[in-house]
Amino acid sequence: MNIGTSKRRVFVLGATGTIGRATVRALVQRGHDVVCFVRPRPTDGAGGKNSGNYSDFFKGIELRHGDVTDAASLSRDGFRGETFDAVVSCLASRTGAPKDAWSIDHAAHVSALSAAKAAKISHFILLSAICVQKPVLAFQKAKLAFEAELTASGVPYSIIRPTAFFKSLSGQVERVRNGKSFLVFGDGTLTACKPISDRDLGDFIADCLHDESRMNRILPIGGPGDAITPKQQGERLFDLLGREPRFRRVPLGMLDLIIGVLALAGKVSSAAADKAELARIGRYYATESMLDWDEATGRYDADATPSTGSDTLFDFYAALVDGEATVDRGDHAVF
Repeated sequence: MNIGTSKRRVFVLGATGTIGRATVRALVQRGHDVVCFVRPRPTDGAGGKNSGNYSDFFKGIELRHGDVTDAASLSRDGFRGETFDAVVSCLASRTGAPKDAWSIDHAAHVSALSAAKAAKISHFILLSAICVQKPVLAFQKAKLAFEAELTASGVPYSIIRPTAFFKSLSGQVERVRNGKSFLVFGDGTLTACKPISDRDLGDFIADCLHDESRMNRILPIGGPGDAITPKQQGERLFDLLGREPRFRRVPLGMLDLIIGVLALAGKVSSAAADKAELARIGRYYATESMLDWDEATGRYDADATPSTGSDTLFDFYAALVDGEATVDRGDHAVF
């Protein structure tokens, strides 16, 4: 149900990531007044590749600079004692390592929620992740912890849990283009997902502002079409390149060995501990589908995973092969 299409004043977090930029673009296209809270520009050339040129992405949009991990900065430099209609957060930890996850996915969001209440918002839209359905990793637990605080806060909310992104499924395009095999775990059919493009997800997020059916709900969402396995991804990529499919199977035991070695080293080295967590993240995505989880049956359900939009992963692959598109990872790493 539509709840009005009037212009809203929207405060956006995580606007410099690829999903964040797509969401800001969608909000502006719908006529909303958008304020983005971003990191200060570095003076020494440090930081992510987009850190120094925010204005190139957001001409005509108000940018406010500060530290999202500092509650005082969020209030002072971000909200500035003003009122807003909604907060949209596409903010996520860069690495998923425990310290980063609890700082960004949880603590920063808790501060944002507190500041948002003071700004009298009537809607908090949160970009989460579908993988929190089966939480075993630090970033999943941190996201869930904030989801719980948001749902209990009394602030109307929409929690969006997207499936895999195009950019996270395009890492092997250059590898295959260069004549190498496509890597899969097991036989390449252990997992499946319904990939969603930045544009379609940005549109879905922006439309939550006016859709009453998405209010106070957790919203799993994927792109159009059937669920796709890694094997199918590889087959399509080889077909686009006009080559016979070549797969290389990577045993899960190899990941387990790497995790074990890094975990042991992590007892004396925080850097190794973080790498062990990253390896655990890799193993998780190698063995778990990014689809709706049916607790009753103990299975992932592709049919129960909602779809939106019109962009398909295979069309994106075709654009990459033809040189009409590039993989833009933005300012944040994508798991």
